[in-house]
Amino acid sequence: MYSRSYTGWWWRYYALGTFSWAALGPVVVVEQTMKAANYLNITADQLHPYMAFVFPAGNGIFQQDNVPCHKTRIVLERFEEYTYEFHLMSWPPNSPDLNPMEHIWVVMERQLRAQTPPCPNISTLCDGCLDIWYNLSPVVYQKLVASMPRRVAAVLKAKRGAARY
Repeated sequence: MYSRSYTGWWWRYYALGTFSWAALGPVVVVEQTMKAANYLNITADQLHPYMAFVFPAGNGIFQQDNVPCHKTRIVLERFEEYTYEFHLMSWPPNSPDLNPMEHIWVVMERQLRAQTPPCPNISTLCDGCLDIWYNLSPVVYQKLVASMPRRVAAVLKAKRGAARY
């Protein structure tokens, strides 16, 4: 299960999305500075129900990146309280960014940029993002999940050098 905040060319908007091999989860577009309290509310409302659905035995592993609001003490303590539902993957601060969500954002951005005419306003942009998200082929996210062991092995083999994956 993967999550990633994306600010990119959206200016001050953030999108948080989740996916696993089994299914796309929710994507949330947020128009505000992402702070720990916002992130906790979104994970409580969106992530926990999704993880309970996809991993009913509580054996899911949640990966998030190192955006500052994800790594605050209050957020990490809250995730500790929910270890019976799923586990939080340890993600060192200086690790290579292997988060597969980055690839999903690239696919989405390409599709958005290919639209003609371009999105005339933020509302249309948000609608376009949601449409692309919920129409992603399962092949896209299943390939990303399947690639993780190979990609992690390449990073470990490179011993902090450049990895080809």
